[in-house]
Amino acid sequence: MNIALIGYGKMGKEIEAIALSRGHTITLKVSSENATTYSVEELKKADVAIEFSTPEAVVRNINKCFEASVPIIVGTTGWHKNLDEVIQKCNEKNQTLFHASNYSIGVNLFFKLNEYLAKLMNKYPDYNASMEEIHHVHKKDSPSGTAITLANKIVENLEKKLKWVNESASEENELEIVSKRIDEIPGTHTVTYGSEVDEISITHIAHSRKGFALGAVIAAEWTKGKKGIFGMDDLMDNSH
Repeated sequence: MNIALIGYGKMGKEIEAIALSRGHTITLKVSSENATTYSVEELKKADVAIEFSTPEAVVRNINKCFEASVPIIVGTTGWHKNLDEVIQKCNEKNQTLFHASNYSIGVNLFFKLNEYLAKLMNKYPDYNASMEEIHHVHKKDSPSGTAITLANKIVENLEKKLKWVNESASEENELEIVSKRIDEIPGTHTVTYGSEVDEISITHIAHSRKGFALGAVIAAEWTKGKKGIFGMDDLMDNSH
């Protein structure tokens, strides 16, 4: 499979290594040097594009892939205020978008565990839910896309929580997310339910970027030849 890599930082290089090890070819690398100058014609040489750039650049990159009729796998987070317009354009142009806040298979299992736990805990209002996420100091968005996905599922399933806040909660109906940026940590997410008598926590700790990169390449392999809008639930529910 021919892959265009849009974003060639640490994550892009990790994706390149895994893609090559799985027998794929990289036909285009988009870095800060050519981010605004790479062409639709260059994109057309790829079967699929994998996009890990910046929140400011992602919509432009998606539109370019739509123009080239190349399915795009988006791993950039912090751009979801534009998601509705991108989905509309994708449908209008009959293109392909795969987007996820996190491509790690382990994290996506964690998402399912988080949702199930929230449904269980809804019956026990004495427990208060809170979240903490820790990432490396280079991460541009806060809270992380993964934390937002976790928080939205908690808010959906816990009647006592109406919204999440990226600060200390001042109201009981707010879900508190504490974000920390420390050294080179790839990512740690913890969901805690605390009461006067005890505490229940679930945690996912990423040891490296490899899990995210592998998931993105698997998503690209799965998406090739498909039309529409997809996410990790589609991949995980239909990959066996």
